[in-house]
Amino acid sequence: MITTLSGVTAPSFDHPLEMLRACHGKILRQCDTLQKLAAHLEHKGCDQQVQQAAQGILRYFDTAGQFHHLDEEQDLFPALRAAAGADNLTLDALLERLLAEHVFMLAAWEALHPVLSKLAEGNHAALTADLSGNFIRRYTDHIAIENAELLPLAARLLDPLQMELIGRRMAERRGAKFPA
Repeated sequence: MITTLSGVTAPSFDHPLEMLRACHGKILRQCDTLQKLAAHLEHKGCDQQVQQAAQGILRYFDTAGQFHHLDEEQDLFPALRAAAGADNLTLDALLERLLAEHVFMLAAWEALHPVLSKLAEGNHAALTADLSGNFIRRYTDHIAIENAELLPLAARLLDPLQMELIGRRMAERRGAKFPA
């Protein structure tokens, strides 16, 4: 864990589950920004605030958001399957559901991305309630399941060595240094 200048303890890669939970919080904040962006755009048009918000959302989901899915799909999910053994049908069902949701979330992002790109460039684009709402709903519902079911399960099943390996891979994916 890292203590910030404000005295708040932020998770680091040596605590990968806390990092994933913190990422969920950042995703939800980006979803909140998207919701506010849509309302602002409707009333004020594509002004500088819309451009900056769209740029920030794009930057987040094109980098950290993608890394997050890879962290789960390439590291966390396989580690959980290995730790649970072959007989855990409940875990398999949960992971298959989450993987399927990742596909739908990616599709929602791919539909939203061109609209945000136009807005980020200062060009008007139709950010419909269906488009933004679908994206927000998919992420918020998915995160609720991961926070309530997946992360507590991972905390129970994974040992310190598995956690360290996941954290190291997460750091490596981002070009970051693993804490000493």
